[in-house]
Amino acid sequence: MPSALDTNMKFKFSILALLLEVVIIFLFGIFVEYDTSASQDLYPYFQDIHVMIFVGFGFLMTFLKKYGFSSVGINMLIAAFGVQWGTLMQGFWHIRNGKIHVDIKSMINADFSTATALISFGAVLGKTSPVQMLILTILEITIFACNEHLVTEIFQATDVGASMTIHAFGTYFGLAVALVLYRPGLKNKHENEESTYHSDIFAMIGTLFLWVCWPSCNSAMASERTKAIVNTYYSLAACTVVTFALSSLVDQKGKFSMGLIQNATLAGGVAVGTCADLSIHPFAAMCIGSVAGIISVLGFQFLSPLLASKLKIQDTCGVHNLHGLPGVLGGIASIVVTAINEETKASVLFTPGRQAAALGSTIGIALAGGALTGGILKLPFLGQASDQNCFDDSVYWEVPEEKKPHEIHSNNYDEQSRAEATM
Repeated sequence: MPSALDTNMKFKFSILALLLEVVIIFLFGIFVEYDTSASQDLYPYFQDIHVMIFVGFGFLMTFLKKYGFSSVGINMLIAAFGVQWGTLMQGFWHIRNGKIHVDIKSMINADFSTATALISFGAVLGKTSPVQMLILTILEITIFACNEHLVTEIFQATDVGASMTIHAFGTYFGLAVALVLYRPGLKNKHENEESTYHSDIFAMIGTLFLWVCWPSCNSAMASERTKAIVNTYYSLAACTVVTFALSSLVDQKGKFSMGLIQNATLAGGVAVGTCADLSIHPFAAMCIGSVAGIISVLGFQFLSPLLASKLKIQDTCGVHNLHGLPGVLGGIASIVVTAINEETKASVLFTPGRQAAALGSTIGIALAGGALTGGILKLPFLGQASDQNCFDDSVYWEVPEEKKPHEIHSNNYDEQSRAEATM
């Protein structure tokens, strides 16, 4: 059973959440106004990206057998708070006449900023408290906005699908947090750190939503939107076939692994993101997707156990294999593409040097920011669950009790007896 320390969130969480919301509302009142001149043609893309953030990410993490409420619920909390905070943090870099002008584009960017915190959430899933996740969201989105400004405005690199600035950043930030919050007591796999038949089906729902909507994610901010959609679509398709093939190949009995199918099939969307609208042909996008599927499957199979045993990085969802490695691959792909064929868009010449600087700074800032954040989250009064209560919804949620078979039989017998007595 959870201890009183684990579940005592009544004042700690409530006061923090309400205080933060009051601060945000106050800041919105001072700085935020409508951008009435902006075009609304991005709304369909916003809808798809919004579904990815709230439904795709949430359900993808429901694979743990006793952590479904937290996976979907805390995901919703982070996303709802993050889109507000992200609007402010990104908006301050583009303030005009003392005001942050919001439109559909800024709402999409706010969703993007929130995705970094959700990726990091996957790395520490089941081992953190709601208070810790609110603090992580504040710090990570703030640091993300600074790095994004550095990459896009200072280095003037291209990252239309945010392989580097979202996926690589969110991953290495989360891994640094996981390293600082390392739990020796979880070195041997926790009894609740596994899936069931039904929890894996729910997680697959998240995968399908992400898979279907990913072309919108990579193309929403693209100057050549059709090209970005096509490249993402075929990268995902190729990645999926390769993932199924390797999933069978690495299994001793040649069977498919639902865990690999849930995650590695999406790696193609991550990897092609940075150069989705550059001058690559569909076959090149398919090659990127295929390589992404290979490194993702091999990462889950061989690298994740190594990170846990040798580097003390306990990556619950394997975000390094879904977001991190494919994100780095996307950055490398953009370096190669710009080296072969330098492109100019909006009077900016994209070069291999700019892309390399963007990739290097993103990983470096993510690791440093994650380590700092992990140190803050380690403060004992934040209500971190004990080792024995990790991966268990009942620590922070009211969970309906599951009836035992003999109780169900007894209840059915009592109902039948009452029915017969009234006849």
